[in-house]
Amino acid sequence: MLNRRGALAAFVTGVLGSLAARKAEAAAVEQSKTPLADPTEVIVLWPNGAPGGEGVTAEEAIVDRTTPGGPRDRAQVHTRKPTLVVFRPKTPNGAAVMLIPGGGYERVVLDKEGYETARRLNESGYTCFVLFYRMPGDGWAAGGDAPLQDAQRGIRLIRSKASSMGFSPDRVAIMGFSAGGHLAANLTVRFDAPTYAAIDAVDQLPAKPNLSALMYPVISTDPAIAHAGSRKQLLVKDASPERALELSPEKQVRVGLSPVIVIHAADDKTVPVENALVMFSALKAKAVPTEMHVFEEGGHGFGLRFTADKPVSAWPGLFVAFAKRHGL
Repeated sequence: MLNRRGALAAFVTGVLGSLAARKAEAAAVEQSKTPLADPTEVIVLWPNGAPGGEGVTAEEAIVDRTTPGGPRDRAQVHTRKPTLVVFRPKTPNGAAVMLIPGGGYERVVLDKEGYETARRLNESGYTCFVLFYRMPGDGWAAGGDAPLQDAQRGIRLIRSKASSMGFSPDRVAIMGFSAGGHLAANLTVRFDAPTYAAIDAVDQLPAKPNLSALMYPVISTDPAIAHAGSRKQLLVKDASPERALELSPEKQVRVGLSPVIVIHAADDKTVPVENALVMFSALKAKAVPTEMHVFEEGGHGFGLRFTADKPVSAWPGLFVAFAKRHGL
């Protein structure tokens, strides 16, 4: 016999969840039009300069791509001084998230996938750090591993701040978007790769994330499904088959990785959804705790702005629920 109370409760929960998602999306759009002040708390990753920069001549800059009447849209190009920008919640929940925005490995998007998402996760109690990482094509000695050096150093620095900032060093997640999703996936599977020489005690801390969220991620370097621009940048110094496999996270999945949630839209015309599918399949094959949500609509780069009246608007709640189930 149908449990009417249970059905009613489920209906009410669904309606409230949908309303909350719409409210959050509307708030993100409004915030992007009347932007809040940028945070001033910044952590420099490499006190004496990032490694392998002797051949780098590109100049770091912020490019404002905002169109009249549109949401704020800035990007940092040619990162020379990698940093973490800090967003503190009013009520910390004891966990942290390192956000890795996208940009095709040619830039780091500030607003949509960085600052706005950080403020949204602050509302759920997460202390957030937006990572500004280096580009593989700017001449860094490590090439395609230069961003991974920054991600490894970044998560170690975050753990070093845990006690003073009110979260546990064992409750640090990462969330990457688009090309930043590739970097997050790369860190997930190659957290222990020796990409740089230790410079201080921070580098003795683990770089393994406790949980990873991959948002419409670039994953594979297989030309059949790869995001061509990201692939070109990653393999700019070495396009050998061996290097291409090393920089394809789905080929590096192994037993014992931390839980991973993958979120993508089936109508993504920029990064084919097959990137999410191959990553999920690889994780499942190695019994890594994983969950995937593929939405019919959403396109690419939806963030919090472009989700109105679409099921994809539920993604922040899906992340929080998954994280809570796994102790974050």
